Amino acid sequence: MSDLTRPHLVRVEPLGQTFEAPDSLTILEAAGFANLRLPRSCRNGTCRTCLCKMTAGRVRYTIEWPGLSREEKAEGYILPCVAIAQTDVVIEAPDAVETPAR
Repeated sequence: MSDLTRPHLVRVEPLGQTFEAPDSLTILEAAGFANLRLPRSCRNGTCRTCLCKMTAGRVRYTIEWPGLSREEKAEGYILPCVAIAQTDVVIEAPDAVETPAR
């Protein structure tokens, strides 16, 4: 069975919420559609407001080199505003909150 049959899932800890993250959206955008607010500001990978740790999975970036050091990348940190899930992903975002449905 191919992974292309469904969008990847992103689980946000410690909130425990899971949402679909299609490859047409960044993790930050997909979270918004799922009524979850992740910390954010610039949305272009430079300010680092959305910085969080990915504890499982793999992402690709919409920009060539997001505002992460090599060490941060090696430790699993990602910038969800410019990251697209390539597999199911688990992120640690302690400041994530559920928002009312629109």
